[in-house]
Formats: sequence, structure tokens, C-alpha cells
Amino acid sequence: MSDCLVRPSIAEDVLPVSLIYSHHVRHGTATFEVTPPDIEEMARRRASVLAAGLPFLIAERQGAIVGYAYANLYRPRPAYRFTVEDSIYLDPDSVGKGIGRLLLSALINECELGPWRQMIAVIGDSGNIPSIRLHEALGFCQTGVFRAVGWKFERWLDTVLMQRSLGSGDRQAANSHSE
Repeated sequence: MSDCLVRPSIAEDVLPVSLIYSHHVRHGTATFEVTPPDIEEMARRRASVLAAGLPFLIAERQGAIVGYAYANLYRPRPAYRFTVEDSIYLDPDSVGKGIGRLLLSALINECELGPWRQMIAVIGDSGNIPSIRLHEALGFCQTGVFRAVGWKFERWLDTVLMQRSLGSGDRQAANSHSE
């Protein structure tokens, strides 16, 4: 998709990001949130990602924000400090146009520049085949499924766990300066 620009987010992106996410909260199962967070909360979440030194990326097409992706720490305990979790959301009119692949590829590349060694995807709804296929296409392997762990839209939902090594992964010790 040559007319799509992937770039780091800026503060002014929070409103369109919030609108995209709100759509997924209200109508989708990729997130298990049931009430869309307000713009202040979305700004806080973005700031938290950036404060951790992690990427928060925007896909822009013809001046409009059509998606975003970010990595965040997988879990807060120190032993997990080299593992990140990806999140990616697209404007509903931009699904199936290669934008998700551009965003996730860029996110992986950015994370490989840092000390992180593993990327985890926690995909809401085992029926979310487009997200599962996207992650597979970019080197993720399915590592498990938590069955019926979410209740949304009056039905039980699974989460699919996928994982991908970043850089040298577990083939060598972590950098001592990052420990």
C-alpha cells in the first residue's frame, strides 16, 4: 500500500485513535472492554507506552488516520522485561487493504531495535481469523487458546495466544545493560 504512511504517533493523534478504538469496543471482539475509554484515558495509555520506550505507530492515508499499533510491556514483573505485547486496530473501512500488515511489520521492526526478545499477541475471539492470519504471516505461532474467558455481546469468547521471537530471541542471553 504505497499511499499509506506509517509514522510515530503525536499527541494530536489521540482523538482519531480513540474513535477507532471506541468502534472496536462497541462493535467488535478484538478487545474485551465493554465501555469505550474517554480521550483522557486514551492519552494516558499512549503516554504510558511512550514512557516505557515502546513504539506507538499511526497509519495515515490521504491525511486520515486509518489505524494504529503499539507495543506494551507484557507483564509488570521484572522477569518479563524483554517481552512485549502488540495491539493493532484499524478503522473499519480500512480492513483487508494491507494496512494491518504495514503497521504490524513496522511495529516488529521498531521493537527489534530495542532490548525486547519476544512479542506476544493476545487475540480476542478465536473467530478473529483475519488477525490470526496476519500474525501468522508475520512469523507468529499459536501457543494456546484460553477458552471462554470473556463474556461480551451475550456470548463467551476465547483468546488466542501467539508468539514471535524478536531479534535473536532466546538464542543468546539478554543484554546485561538492559537487565
